Amino acid sequence: MWIAWPAFLVAGVVEMVVFAFVDPQQLHGLSGEPLELSRPAVYTMAFFAFWIATMASSALTTLLARSPFEVNRCPLPIDARPSSCAPVRTPGRPGNV
Repeated sequence: MWIAWPAFLVAGVVEMVVFAFVDPQQLHGLSGEPLELSRPAVYTMAFFAFWIATMASSALTTLLARSPFEVNRCPLPIDARPSSCAPVRTPGRPGNV
């Protein structure tokens, strides 16, 4: 939810800004023909496109902001760890596994 809600709010703002300057009835498809969609359909499709783009951006930012410790740690409890998980080390206690 840390990614979806902020992306939802940003998509709403982008929608308002874009359609303050763009008339959905004046849009054309890739072949040059006018879109045969109603205004609400264009608004809806554009909102979801903006929402997906902002979610992807937020998710990538969240992924890249992780520290090496978060990336490399094993989420399993100590007694259930496979041998491939890194040992647990407590800062300030050398040799603690």
